Amino acid sequence: MKQNVVIVGAVALGPKAACRFKRLSPEATVTMIDQSDLISYGGCGIPYFVSGDVSDAGQLQSTSFHMLRDAKFFKNAKDIDVLTHVRAVSINRSRKELHVRHVINGKEQTLPYDRLVLATGSRPKRLPIPGVDLDGVFTLSDLGGAVAIKEVVAGGKVEKAVIIGGGAIGLEMAEALADLWGIETSVVEIADQILPGIVSPVVARMGQHQMEENGIAIYLKEEVRRLEGDGRVERVVTNQRTLEANLVIMAVGVSPNADLARDAGLDVSSAGAIVVNEKMQTSDPDIFAGGDCVEIMDLVTGKPASFPSGSLANRQGRVIGTNLADGNAAFEGAVGTFVIKLFDISVASAGLSLQKARSHGFDALSVFVVQFDRAHFYPEKELVYLELVVEKGTGRVLGVHGLGGMNSGLFARVSAVAAVLRYRPTTADISNLELPYAPPFSSAMDVLNALGNTAENTLRGKNRVIDADQFADWWMKREKGDTLFLDCRGWGNAEEFVKKYPRDWKSIPQDELTARMAEVPRDKRLVLICNTGVRSYEAQITLDQMGIHDAYNLQGGVAAIKKWGLDLLPSDVSNNG
Repeated sequence: MKQNVVIVGAVALGPKAACRFKRLSPEATVTMIDQSDLISYGGCGIPYFVSGDVSDAGQLQSTSFHMLRDAKFFKNAKDIDVLTHVRAVSINRSRKELHVRHVINGKEQTLPYDRLVLATGSRPKRLPIPGVDLDGVFTLSDLGGAVAIKEVVAGGKVEKAVIIGGGAIGLEMAEALADLWGIETSVVEIADQILPGIVSPVVARMGQHQMEENGIAIYLKEEVRRLEGDGRVERVVTNQRTLEANLVIMAVGVSPNADLARDAGLDVSSAGAIVVNEKMQTSDPDIFAGGDCVEIMDLVTGKPASFPSGSLANRQGRVIGTNLADGNAAFEGAVGTFVIKLFDISVASAGLSLQKARSHGFDALSVFVVQFDRAHFYPEKELVYLELVVEKGTGRVLGVHGLGGMNSGLFARVSAVAAVLRYRPTTADISNLELPYAPPFSSAMDVLNALGNTAENTLRGKNRVIDADQFADWWMKREKGDTLFLDCRGWGNAEEFVKKYPRDWKSIPQDELTARMAEVPRDKRLVLICNTGVRSYEAQITLDQMGIHDAYNLQGGVAAIKKWGLDLLPSDVSNNG
């Protein structure tokens, strides 16, 4: 029987579901509606449109063969009807009717359906503070909003901008405004780190340092109290300061847009998202839903979760399209993946951060490794910074996070772990993970394998570690005199540190440690330091053999604390990479 399918939402999931279904059931009738006339665009490309990397909004709507995905395209190329400037008002499930209203003229219409798809997405949160309705205050919810922001910026009237929220969208927009447009940009975040809940404090601090080096001011642990201005925003007032601003972008998260489903009596979770099964069916089997408006299974925790992502929306859309044609496709869930560009570096993650793992009841720890992305002897190489979150006792891998240059292959390494997280891998699996090897691309023992090895050593108590945060804390308290920083590198690397801090910093190269054991104090806590943490680990083993156990290996070595932003010398020390 010829089916009539109606889809609410025509940005990501909706078009994917529609096109997949029409390929499988070309005789069917498909109607998509959207309250905007900007449809089927790459929403994740919005910051790059604002920055100018993507020069025209139409590029975000274009196919790879340069056809504009508008209503005419869907009708002529896909045989799919699209009603733009139309908002869904209510669903009559018993009559299988969708009630809609035309945004421009207010005309109401009823659309019958055999099956209905809800791709209603999410809506940006707005802080409940005075001044949010001033001109110049934006949320970044859709392509139309991005066009409005770019028009304001391109008009040359914005000298200072404030981004409220240090998550992915906030940081991407901060880079977009500062990098191309030269706007003095600040980020205000209520949490104690950027990218809260996504990456560890150490990786976040490294990302923050990168932003600050490129002229962006970051204010953490600050609450925005109000926005001020005479008709147009002029100031952002926090609990600690007042920042001048001609432009404010509120990037404080999103909420699932599930009102239509809730009002129709469909099951909605306590978190406000539409509940679906693996076939992406709601509690009404003739109504499907997917994308930012639904709750899916977190394959690491085994608990329901929301993962706003254009990639997930597209893949869920294909599953829905298959099942609309009476297929049996399943979307089992996600592990939660993330990647962001911050000027000339990338930050990526998959699975749980240490903080999230513990909040879900895991007895977890994390390990941190710094290593070259290619063979150490290959002339072109750069450092990759990786962290692994593992469960104590079982050695189960719960998440991976990292930072590296845009050409470092960080994305590929995080992706490799992301692909296996659903299968509950252990540290041994990461230690022995097979990766392609050739000196221009990787090292014989890849940084990812080294990460697994380090995790195994740490779980067995062979590697007692501190991270850059803990190092900074102990360093700031060094006047107490209870800690000695033992440099395990050659004298050429250690000399400047020893001369500047003769009481606190001592040089004993790792290969000389056994012979010079008499120089090692037994009444102080030792912090073992090398360039990346390898020689200091070897030094820790030697000290253990000699009965000295109050010694801690600095994970990632000097490379980590430099990337973290801790400057121990008035001028940079050479050869610390």
